[in-house]
Amino acid sequence: MIKKTYILILLSIICWFNLTTAKAQLQEQKRNFSIGVSGGVNFGNVDFSPRIKQGYLIGPQGGFTARYISEKYFSMICGIQAEVNYSRRGWKEVIEDGSGDSYHRSMDYIEIPLLAHMAFGKEYGNGARFILNLGPQVGFLIGEKETHAMPSILKEQYGKAAENSFDYGLIGGGGVEIRTGIGHFLLEGRYYFGLSDFFNTTKKDYFSRSAHTYICGKITYLFDITK
Repeated sequence: MIKKTYILILLSIICWFNLTTAKAQLQEQKRNFSIGVSGGVNFGNVDFSPRIKQGYLIGPQGGFTARYISEKYFSMICGIQAEVNYSRRGWKEVIEDGSGDSYHRSMDYIEIPLLAHMAFGKEYGNGARFILNLGPQVGFLIGEKETHAMPSILKEQYGKAAENSFDYGLIGGGGVEIRTGIGHFLLEGRYYFGLSDFFNTTKKDYFSRSAHTYICGKITYLFDITK
């Protein structure tokens, strides 16, 4: 039932974006294509059921960005943004049993978000404008590493490799874009909510949910190919 709800949310966002784009086509047309690079940091954990007490695992994120601005609808600048990113996620456990044990797992992904891009503010020349990005994201696990202080202590998740390498979910956030004569500088915060599980979740399995979530802060530099 929960997964069906997630799917409905995702479909609703896609339909909303399509509707916005269709309406925007009645407005002023744009043809602005930009590419660039980004870098930032993730604060990640995992939504487990049964619950595991956690702090944030800090890891890097960075990659390539392409953005196409297609329309202006009233005061809102509309477009689409695609990215290919390397992202380190995972979880860091909070162990309070007095044993002195510690455990964290880093999981490296290649991520591909496809985002509806909206901006509000100055359209031409140097200046600032507010930005919003929202849409689906898929990811592919390329590696994982456990760090365990006391390997003799055993729990269900310890030593258990990820069983599903394909990841998908929803990502969204906002920030500010500074337009200059040498390109665009974007400072942005995002939140990712995973809809897939990296451990199996059948009735015979221990975990009924094991999905990534993270908060990301990132800086992106874009330069125009066409204006």
